[in-house]
Amino acid sequence: MEKLRAVWLWPCVLLGAVAAEAQEPLSRVAPEAVGLEVQQLDQVTDLLEQFVAQQRIAGAVVAVARRGRVAYLEAVGLQDLEIGTRMTERSVFRIYSMSKTVTAVAAMILFEEGRFQLSDPVLNFLPEFGDVVVLEEDGSTRPPSRAITIEDLLLHTAGLSHRSSREYREAGVRSRAITLSEFVNNIVRVPLRSDPGTRYRYSAAPTVLGRLVEIWSGQRFDEFLEQRILGPLGMVDTRFWVTDEQRGRFATVYASSEGEALRPHRIEEVPFTQRPALLEGAVGLVSTVPDFLRLSQMLLNGGDLGGVRILRASTVSRMTRNGLTESMLANRRGGSGWALANVSIVVDSEAAEEGAHAGEYRWDGSAGTEFWVDPSTETIVVTMWQSSPANPGRLRQQIRALVREAIAR
Repeated sequence: MEKLRAVWLWPCVLLGAVAAEAQEPLSRVAPEAVGLEVQQLDQVTDLLEQFVAQQRIAGAVVAVARRGRVAYLEAVGLQDLEIGTRMTERSVFRIYSMSKTVTAVAAMILFEEGRFQLSDPVLNFLPEFGDVVVLEEDGSTRPPSRAITIEDLLLHTAGLSHRSSREYREAGVRSRAITLSEFVNNIVRVPLRSDPGTRYRYSAAPTVLGRLVEIWSGQRFDEFLEQRILGPLGMVDTRFWVTDEQRGRFATVYASSEGEALRPHRIEEVPFTQRPALLEGAVGLVSTVPDFLRLSQMLLNGGDLGGVRILRASTVSRMTRNGLTESMLANRRGGSGWALANVSIVVDSEAAEEGAHAGEYRWDGSAGTEFWVDPSTETIVVTMWQSSPANPGRLRQQIRALVREAIAR
């Protein structure tokens, strides 16, 4: 497979047109200028090309930024095998659960404005939550020991279930064809799996948060995101559906299995090429590597990017530290906790993957996207491909390992 080395472009072209006043693009520099070794970064490209050649992925885009500047941005392979469209720096991807971090940022903007407190019961704003019950082992139900709070939604300690759980599928809780209000009405009909605040259970809670953002702000969720986050940060390709202009850049999801050719894999009944009724804060966004670099850099900078402040530094600090109790951490593996930014965060570097630092955080999407931020080395990695399984051959971990090796202290 021919290497599609990223061209050293003028930064505004490289990272997209900027929508906000005073917004400055992330600049492109030679890896050595920010303490990264070229040989290790070249191995990232070699690894991606190997996975493409082996038909484990169709193509990918990967970026590495350090100290606020982009040192590596590569597009490898194809975004559509049938048409033969090459992957580019601005290929558009379904980011699924990486949407959760964007939703968390939206909620915390409104937290700073005093629209709610983290300890506020959700039912104060969504009365439907006053009727939730907890499922017992014998199949009976009872009232929860306390009300679900906003913090519970952000930390996934509300007792809610995952969007694809059996109970939600059987109850028809989620569909991209329903509204946020209908989603809320559906989700409260299904019993909680645990009392609020007692257990971490990864869930559809950020979609509930999207409805709360609408109530707190008086705006539609997508309009709020555009006005308060996406527009100000110059995230020109991030939204809840693919526009006509983006269709030629929209990557196809492919299923892979050992010894077989890649084949198109349909995930959603309502495709991302159609505007959905459900503006889904948990999994609904599409984006690009350059766009998510901007969001990641804003977080690493403590809420500011190029003079545009989205959040206070103190708020970002609060969002990017572990919020789980010791008893909850005991049920998680890999030395990781969970933070309000809807990210997994390393709390025990010895128990985490080799080379990890306490305080680094990351999250991924179920079709093969991920962002990773290491504040201790001022490093960001954003990886995007479209694949089922999402992480074939532990490709994400292999890329992180090579980037860690590239950091010359």
